Amino acid sequence: MGALGRLILGRPTREFAPRARPVIYRIRHALPLLAPDALSSVAYAPDEILLTLAAGGVVALTLSPWVGLAIAAVMAVVVTSYRQTVKEYPEGGGDYTVAKENLGLRAGGLVGGAAMVDSLLTVAVSVSCGAQYFGAIVPALEDHAKVVAVALVALITLMALWGIKALDQTVIYAVYLFLGALVLLGVAGGIGHLNSTLGKSPAAAFEVVPTAPYAAGLTTLGAAFLLVRAFSSGAVALTGVQTISTGVASFREPKPRNAARSLTFLGIMCGGLLIGILLLAQRVGAVFVANPTTELAYPSGQLVGPEYHQEPILAQIAAAVFHDSWPVFIIVTALVGFLLVLAATTAFRWVPALMSMLAQDEFLPKQFSRRADRRVAAHGIITLGIGSAALIWLMNASVTRLIQLYIVGVFLSFTISQLGMLKHWNGKLPLAKTAPERRRIRSSRAVNALGLALTAIALVIVVVTKFIYGAWISLGLVGAAFWVMLAIRRHYRRVADELKLPREGREALGLPSRVHAIVLVSAMNRATARAVAYARASNPDTLEALTVAVDMARVWDLRRGWVRADLPVTLRVLDSPGREITRPLIDHIADLRTRAPRDVVILYIPEKVVRHWWERFLHNRSAARLTSKLRHIPGVVVASVPWQLDQPPDPKSN
Repeated sequence: MGALGRLILGRPTREFAPRARPVIYRIRHALPLLAPDALSSVAYAPDEILLTLAAGGVVALTLSPWVGLAIAAVMAVVVTSYRQTVKEYPEGGGDYTVAKENLGLRAGGLVGGAAMVDSLLTVAVSVSCGAQYFGAIVPALEDHAKVVAVALVALITLMALWGIKALDQTVIYAVYLFLGALVLLGVAGGIGHLNSTLGKSPAAAFEVVPTAPYAAGLTTLGAAFLLVRAFSSGAVALTGVQTISTGVASFREPKPRNAARSLTFLGIMCGGLLIGILLLAQRVGAVFVANPTTELAYPSGQLVGPEYHQEPILAQIAAAVFHDSWPVFIIVTALVGFLLVLAATTAFRWVPALMSMLAQDEFLPKQFSRRADRRVAAHGIITLGIGSAALIWLMNASVTRLIQLYIVGVFLSFTISQLGMLKHWNGKLPLAKTAPERRRIRSSRAVNALGLALTAIALVIVVVTKFIYGAWISLGLVGAAFWVMLAIRRHYRRVADELKLPREGREALGLPSRVHAIVLVSAMNRATARAVAYARASNPDTLEALTVAVDMARVWDLRRGWVRADLPVTLRVLDSPGREITRPLIDHIADLRTRAPRDVVILYIPEKVVRHWWERFLHNRSAARLTSKLRHIPGVVVASVPWQLDQPPDPKSN
């Protein structure tokens, strides 16, 4: 690895260090490590619910707690369904393992592709939203949210590549501080509401005007459609609850029970926080409308009044609750932004592991299954970092635009996973020997059947209501990822079939009839002499030196030098009317292969090895081009004979 790579990745771990055991945590540590993704989605889900309802005006905004309640109900079913998964798959693996083992490799590949696309969006949305909260504290950062978000992704990527152990402790403390801040916000807001001392959001002074088609009034059908759209927008709150099923191995024994308990705790926290935030937002008059500068034509309400600097919902609530205590507002808002940024570390924790499993099943290049010298899945980490940073830059760090691409992959994974669990129970039921065991299996199957129905309905709602606003891009990305993964697997299968030894194995192990050795010569020097010596040491049947007559003056100098060196090898000059080097050599070697198909041709190429990377550009690269073309000719072996520059003379090379 070069100096740049070492600067990025840091010093390697010991080469023969013993294999590190997986870190095992108690619930109080494992839960916060796996919870940031789900908790962060609760932080920006209220914004999306209120953004959608704002299109119907003030009346529609009063329905936000009911939307939150519907999402919490679906979350309860999803959490109960995934409790079955963690109990049946205590080794972890999540949706990919469930789909692969019950529905086949193709279904697993589809889930894997959806999970990878959604992980890119998870990082992009979380970090972009975190940058918004930092902009609420320091307004000067608001106009540079894109740069701030990309810089944060780069920092998280480097920390993941370095494998910093202290990051785990930071995440644990940040989660507990975040929960403490929201509990403080809720208690203070409740007390203020009871005492009539609760402040108002700056947006409460403005009127939310409904836009078409709701400007004429909110009909029953229109209200129903608006609620469905608000549900599909707020359903981002469900993202991340499945993370625990992928990290069951991180819990202490009994792993399944501890993981199931943690999943229940996480569902209760997320559902309670979502409803509480929406209720507080209604009490303080917090609203969220589409940014008029966005390029996304997303229907939303409009604020009537002077220009208003819009902040995220939690920042508006904090400003209203702590209107007389500015330092507390800063602390609460900073903790929310900090957790949103740290939520991206969850994706950097489990997505490279998913990519490693996909690579082991030949859905991704095999490099993704290997760990770098820092014992981290560097290829997966770098891919995730670059992809999410590119999304942030292309979407201008706009959470409103990014969120439209979001959640499709999550619900697709939910649905396929629940279908896999349903087939899992159908396979176990005939094997049950006792009545209690059969009742347990039927009960578990009913839970997963309900989960399948709800997640499938939610998937349809999300696709239909968000399709024209960006969901089609997400579907296209998932489809493209799945197609590429299938192509990679077909390639590996084709290579394996072609390289498979025949039953007797003698055909592949048989010796060639003859070996023709050729030394490529461009000048008479020590590197050429070493290549000739190596070729002679291999004891071929025939040996010749070849040069191409591009410049006749250089050819005559080469002939004179060859005679003075007194090398026991014939120098042959190939004519090149077009002054091209590679074509005459390829034609000559192809002619040898045509005349003797069972013979092997070995081409020895002297290569100058430079000490510095920039020196490579100072030497001719024709040898590399020649090597790449000769690789496609059967029965041809290209041997590079390196000469390390700046080394002492080697008398044996003469």
